[in-house]
Amino acid sequence: MADAQTATQAPVVTRREDYREPDWRVPEIALDFDLDPAATRVHATLQVERNGSHDAPLRLAGDGLLALVVRVDGVVAEDWTMDGDDLVVPLSGAAHTIETEVEIAPERNTQLMGLYASGGILCTQCEAEGFRRITFFPDRPDVLSKYKVKMTADKARFPVLLANGDPIAQGDLDGGKHWAEWHDPFPKPSYLFAIVAGDLVANRGSFMTMSGREVQLGIWVRLPDLPKTDHALHALKLSMAWDEKVYGREYDLDVFNIVAVDDFNFGAMENKGLNVFNSRYILADPDTATDYDYDAIAAVVAHEYFHNWSGNRITCRDWFQLSLKEGFTVFRDQSFSADQGSAAVKRIEDVRGLRASQFPEDAGPLAHPVRPDEYIEISNFYTATIYNKGAEVIRMMATILGPEKFRAATDLYFDRFDGTAATCEDFVQSMEQGGGVDLTQFRRWYSQAGTPRVSATLTQEGGRARLTLRQVVPPTPGQPVKEPMVLPLKVKLFGAVTGRALCDEQLVLLKDESHEILFENLPETPVLSINRGFSAPVVVETNRTAKDLAFLSAHDDDPFARYEAMQQLMLDTLVTSVANGTGDHQAVIDAVRNTLTDANLDRAFIAEAVLLPSDSFIGDQMTVVEPEAIFRAREALRQDLGKALATEWRAAYEGSLANRFEYSPAAKGARRLKTVALGYIAASGAADADGLAFDQFRGADNMTDRQGAMTTLVNGASPLREEALEAFYTRYQGNGLVLDKWFQTQALSSREDTLDRVERLAAHPDFTLSNPNRARSLIGAFSVNQRAFHDVSGRGYRFVADQLIALDKLNPQTAAKLLPPLGRWKRFDEGRAAKMRAELERIVATPELSKDMFEQASKSLD
Repeated sequence: MADAQTATQAPVVTRREDYREPDWRVPEIALDFDLDPAATRVHATLQVERNGSHDAPLRLAGDGLLALVVRVDGVVAEDWTMDGDDLVVPLSGAAHTIETEVEIAPERNTQLMGLYASGGILCTQCEAEGFRRITFFPDRPDVLSKYKVKMTADKARFPVLLANGDPIAQGDLDGGKHWAEWHDPFPKPSYLFAIVAGDLVANRGSFMTMSGREVQLGIWVRLPDLPKTDHALHALKLSMAWDEKVYGREYDLDVFNIVAVDDFNFGAMENKGLNVFNSRYILADPDTATDYDYDAIAAVVAHEYFHNWSGNRITCRDWFQLSLKEGFTVFRDQSFSADQGSAAVKRIEDVRGLRASQFPEDAGPLAHPVRPDEYIEISNFYTATIYNKGAEVIRMMATILGPEKFRAATDLYFDRFDGTAATCEDFVQSMEQGGGVDLTQFRRWYSQAGTPRVSATLTQEGGRARLTLRQVVPPTPGQPVKEPMVLPLKVKLFGAVTGRALCDEQLVLLKDESHEILFENLPETPVLSINRGFSAPVVVETNRTAKDLAFLSAHDDDPFARYEAMQQLMLDTLVTSVANGTGDHQAVIDAVRNTLTDANLDRAFIAEAVLLPSDSFIGDQMTVVEPEAIFRAREALRQDLGKALATEWRAAYEGSLANRFEYSPAAKGARRLKTVALGYIAASGAADADGLAFDQFRGADNMTDRQGAMTTLVNGASPLREEALEAFYTRYQGNGLVLDKWFQTQALSSREDTLDRVERLAAHPDFTLSNPNRARSLIGAFSVNQRAFHDVSGRGYRFVADQLIALDKLNPQTAAKLLPPLGRWKRFDEGRAAKMRAELERIVATPELSKDMFEQASKSLD
């Protein structure tokens, strides 16, 4: 394996401070592919230009390639050498034409990086450093080239040949072959290169841009999947119109193509004009896709399309700037999704995801800044910090600037850096100049890791109130001492008696370690609403009582703050219950009853607000995580809520029974609340709960209701559980994406025997580590099942480690991304911590371990 790393080798560390411009640029490249799954020939012609005054040779990155031919200006070269995997060609003069030819085997490429085969389709994935697995090239994001591509292939086997840019010519050849040429007129880095060859059909459409150009659109899939592509095509059109309206960005090519493939390490890839997608983010119909799937498809289609400007037209100077494109584009896709439905529910979902993935990352051994300082393997930095926290950093700047100035600043950024490889600093400077603000201190969000913690204490003195704010940023690996951050906190006060607002919402910029705000002439006792809309990605601790939180959950006029008050009330109750072995649930019961019976709230919001915090989020509040105690406390509260509010849950459930499938905010909210209510009915121990769930399972006209019912049954002890699982498997055994749900639902079960079940599922004929979706559906889901994964025996740790070691030999990127749950060993009791650490040590000691896994596992041991 070309990127093998053993524990005895010193890892090669790449540091941001060592950046230097490339010695050679490649303004143009022509690629000629003779495509064959077993042996593809790649002929590359590079126009190279010396960058600056130096005598350095031309160094072309490779990964597992063998140069068959090297020519310089048309003459076969003899003086080239190999330095590791890199091709080194000594050159004199300022400009040359370099030709290379290599042979690669796509069907043996299990890493799914470079050119590989997936279900009979040949496709590429080049971000971050996959292009060097296709041909020799200075594979770095600041080398921008115009690409011309020719592909030749067997016409019967690969009737469709796609590449970046626009098509320019095609034709037939003798022997049943054909060819196609594509040209991308916009300079791009090699990580955005893409080709696809396969037996595909397209759901076609068109879009008229704001300047009057008609763009041809195509969603390319296998023929049986064609009926499942309408939603993705519709989402693409919505995205194109939204980007024009909100950011003034128009699409620039004549065609825009998307291809769905089954084997993909990521969600999707924004290759210029030819996006390649994991099929789970394209294919949808009511029978096979949940509402979550539909929403995710729309969001990912939007995300990859928005990259055309925030990532493609303006790309990254180096990989340390990854959040320049990803953080900004996540913010853009979140804003798009909020505009398509309930903005409040979307914000709740985004924050829940941030707390589930990024906050633990910030608190663990793999914590890193939004703009990292060093890495061993760049693929390990496609993290929640880069994406989700990066989006929150952009959101905070948008909040500080306000809508009009933020739009002026983004216009400045797009206009100034179009066609360049830019940096995070370039973006921040655009925000400063376009918005007329000083963001000097704010830049610490890019350089300091860790989640800031804010204490907010409100005290009343007659008709006055004093809000005292203090912040601290905890130490993280390599950063023991932190400076104060700029925290934009939206605050408001409400009257504890009337529920009326006592002041307008204020945006407080907390810049120092502490700050005080005085409120005058208050007619009644105030209750504090803080970090409204989650205006800053921080942990807030207040002196609010359970009564205050219950009050806000009923009266706050900011939907997120109302949800947050309920969640904090639940969280405080559960943490107390874990510590004491029991707790008073009445305040939570009353607050949930009030929310359930509020006719002014939509069902989607109600469903989110009444959900209990997850086991893992409860554990994040504790110095030492106690998985079994957390599970017992949470189940006890669920049971009490189910029993005490039995009438309300029945009303919520029965009020949604008539909901037939429609993809609309109202219909989605009804389905969501129905499933949540069913869960609470089951938690109450109601005699008919299993029957209700099974009837819903059998009668469902959509996957949301069917999987929701199956999840309820899988968590229970009814014999109907096995009947439902068997019926689900029988119905969908030919559909890989739906079988992923079958594996995942069982891996997330709260039952005591989940570990036994998961070990058996790993031996199931339909389980394979070679498909990333399938690996994530079982191994990834199980490792976030706090109760089962952290079984006191340590079997869960051993199982996951065994799977990751095996997966690493096939696909290091996917394996490394599944390792972090093992790395949080310091948060657990001594016995569990020792067992987790032992598995990490075993992984690090594995012969021929990839550098992806080596970096993640070795850092997790520190």
